Amino acid sequence: MKKLFKYLKPYKLLAVTSPFIMIGEVVCDLCLPYLMSYIVNYGILGLDIASEKDGSPLALGIVNLFFGEDYTGMQVILLFGLLMLAITLLGGFFGTFCAYTAAKAAQGFGRDLRCDAFRKVMSLSIEQTDRFTTGSLVTRMTNDISMMVDFIEALLRMFVRAPIFIVGGTVMLVSLDLKFGAVLLCSIPVLAVVLIWVLARAIPLYGIVQNRLDKVNSVVQENVGGARVVKAYVREDYECGRFGRANGELRDINLKVQKLMAVISPVLTVIMNLSVIAVIYIGGFNIAIENAGMTTGSIMAAVTYVTMVINSVMMVTGMFASISRANASAKRVSEVLAEDPVIVGGNGARESGEIAVSFRNVSFRYPGTVGNPVLSGISLDIARGETFAIIGSTGSGKSSLVSLIPRFYDAVEGEVFVNGAPVKDYELSKLRAKIGYVMQKTVLFSDTIEGNIRWGKPDASRDEVAAAAGAAQASGFVEGFSEGYGTFVAEKGASLSGGQKQRISIARALVRKPEILILDDSTSALDLATEGKLRSELGKLSKDTTVIIIAQRIASVMEADRIAVLENDGTIRHCAPHGELLKISETYRDICDSQIRSGALIKKEGEGVE
Repeated sequence: MKKLFKYLKPYKLLAVTSPFIMIGEVVCDLCLPYLMSYIVNYGILGLDIASEKDGSPLALGIVNLFFGEDYTGMQVILLFGLLMLAITLLGGFFGTFCAYTAAKAAQGFGRDLRCDAFRKVMSLSIEQTDRFTTGSLVTRMTNDISMMVDFIEALLRMFVRAPIFIVGGTVMLVSLDLKFGAVLLCSIPVLAVVLIWVLARAIPLYGIVQNRLDKVNSVVQENVGGARVVKAYVREDYECGRFGRANGELRDINLKVQKLMAVISPVLTVIMNLSVIAVIYIGGFNIAIENAGMTTGSIMAAVTYVTMVINSVMMVTGMFASISRANASAKRVSEVLAEDPVIVGGNGARESGEIAVSFRNVSFRYPGTVGNPVLSGISLDIARGETFAIIGSTGSGKSSLVSLIPRFYDAVEGEVFVNGAPVKDYELSKLRAKIGYVMQKTVLFSDTIEGNIRWGKPDASRDEVAAAAGAAQASGFVEGFSEGYGTFVAEKGASLSGGQKQRISIARALVRKPEILILDDSTSALDLATEGKLRSELGKLSKDTTVIIIAQRIASVMEADRIAVLENDGTIRHCAPHGELLKISETYRDICDSQIRSGALIKKEGEGVE
């Protein structure tokens, strides 16, 4: 928790000002019962304000200041009533100003902390975000930080108000009569014991509440993202049941906390009412005794002060509960902020040679997994300007291999080079700026089509956007929309077909004119005619642009300069042009034969498959 207080430094003036302003409000509130006692004693009951037994030098001084020695009971009522009104307005001003300064400091704290947490998440490696899970990260950056914002706001207001009320109220109560102090001496320890018993059991549960909330968010995230799959397989009832179980667990732990906290309110009410009865009894008993120095107004003021003090103890309880929730949330947010990226950039790479991408005895397995590696002993050179294809059966590691180039993951053995320099020597931003990556899973953002394409190059002109869309075979359907490139894309591209999303993603990669273009099975939703036009446009790219294509269809890769066949054991045994692979690679022939039988491989007119 202490580490996160640094986010309050930019708002330290507001943070320091708020407690002092709150002191002003509390002092105003503490004055009101005393003024009320003057109204009752000297305005309503008509006691002698100057008498040694029942009088008050302070009240006498105020009355003499306005009316001199000649005054009536009604004048006393009006005078002290107006003073109470003025003090109430002044207290209201202090309270409003304190609420403003506290809220501004707390919300600024929350904004800065949320921004830093988001930047940290963006800097983490994929394996780290996978470990935290999406639902947990969303909870940490929303609910957990909101808990901390509420805590900071309470810290600057109620954490000052409650202790001052307890101390000030006790002092004012004792100043009325020492006998009233005995009431607090008996009631507060009893209340404290109950509070300690409840909080000792409730505090550990707050961390569990946040973990259960993570589960609920994860289930919601999965089902919103996979809504079509859920509906296609008619699994709504199953997913509702899964959500119901996660939601039920959250309900149960929340109920357990609330049941414990619910004990406090009736105990407080009983103790407070018993204290009020004790004050009235002590006051009435002393009034009955002549020359005891007790008045009706003093008893009324004492009742108010006792109520203030006990309610303030209740506020302290809320403070401890708030601290517990905020502490649990702070630990979760701190875990994210303290996480150092597993993959960090180097100090600068020295490029050399004509080899665009090189793998040297590379092996790879996903973090936290055991067994055989996904990739094993890969050695491969891809020349600058070459169109290179990778093919293999499902799960053979094709996507894993190309993910090592932009360093989404690092090889566990061997090394990957780009332009002759190890990828670990590059600054990550400079390495990835060289690469246009179209992923297997299409991701579009809630923006216009033009905005999505400009993701590849934020300063791209409209002509560059249109040219990239044309090369990606997207201009035809885009220009068919009523708003053209200004057409807004629904969340996750829900308003577009699979093929349309893939073409916009390809345009996004092309607009940045990358040195290395990676197409990871990104034409699977295109028909062969459209894909053929796209391949033709890719052939017109700069001679220095290296194109790496991953595909399942032979027709998508057969025109590549070379094709690497990735075996099921994660090795590459053959890498050659299409015709040569048919002669030397049994795996490639099997893939080709299976697609010919299924009609997936379309022969060009006048040509046969070699």
